[in-house]
Amino acid sequence: MNKGTSMFVGGILVGAFLATVGFSLYLRGQKLAGPGESGSAASQMVLKLGHGLDTAHPVHVAMEFMKERLEELSGGKVTIDIYPSSVLGSEVQCIEQLQNGSLAMTKTSAAAMENFIPAMSVFSLPYVFLDADHYWNVLNGDIGTELLSKGESVFLKGLCYYDAGSRNFYTKETPIRTPDDLKGLKIRVMASKTAMDMVSAMGAAPTPISWGELYSSLAQGTVDGAENNPPSFSSNKHYEVCKHFTLDGHTRIPDMLMMSTKIWDRLDPQVQEWVQQAAQESSDYQRELWAKESIAALEKAKEEGVTIYEVDVAAFAEKVAPMHAEVENEEVRSLLKQISEVE
Repeated sequence: MNKGTSMFVGGILVGAFLATVGFSLYLRGQKLAGPGESGSAASQMVLKLGHGLDTAHPVHVAMEFMKERLEELSGGKVTIDIYPSSVLGSEVQCIEQLQNGSLAMTKTSAAAMENFIPAMSVFSLPYVFLDADHYWNVLNGDIGTELLSKGESVFLKGLCYYDAGSRNFYTKETPIRTPDDLKGLKIRVMASKTAMDMVSAMGAAPTPISWGELYSSLAQGTVDGAENNPPSFSSNKHYEVCKHFTLDGHTRIPDMLMMSTKIWDRLDPQVQEWVQQAAQESSDYQRELWAKESIAALEKAKEEGVTIYEVDVAAFAEKVAPMHAEVENEEVRSLLKQISEVE
């Protein structure tokens, strides 16, 4: 065999191996039938789901519920392997794995999705929603359904939303009672242009830092505070360094369960139906868990010596109102109008 032929054959073998490995990354393959079992009874499809949350988080608990429901709906033919705590990579890395078809599902914040789908930046704009009821009426209606499908052009299919509550400011030393109290403070934000613009509009210095590094950054004084929901504040023990929590509710940014279209499109329609139903039921279940967790988180914070401030939200909203008028993306401008018309 000459050198050219050898390289050609080697290329074919490597390609076949990589294709096999890639497929097995999201479907673990068929179980072999044991004695007395038929092939169909013994086979099982396994979808891989990776995310960055810990196993006590309401979203992870809801995913475990989804796994159980999918097994029940499919009679054990389909299940999910869940990999929490970023063991399969960061949020963005998991999204990229969905895009190349090496991972079936992941949980991501809608804020992270705006880097892939500009329309998602509507969630990062401050004071878009009147309250929680208005927020869920939007997500469960036509607008929310349309946004779930926006990522299909980049191989990302939205299955459902998970509640991530409202985001609020919390700080180490300076109580935030009015937007002017934020002036000059370094506030950790997600890597979202919209989030950074919001913090800047309030006079603070936005500082993007990964979530996993935030506790040490707060403790070392790299930042003066951050913004997030009560359960995240409590579960990550940020109350140990931040003793001031302000209920300003500037944004409501949902978590989203995303699936690779490269994998979804290869599923039988019946399997797709089972996966979608299990996902939606897990969303409903997670909302119940989140409501309880939010109340418990604030109580825990108080026990740890944190002062909770209820403020004039209108004053904060007025400070960032120009952001809505300055939106350049026509799709986002249209979404803002549509959302304002939802009761």
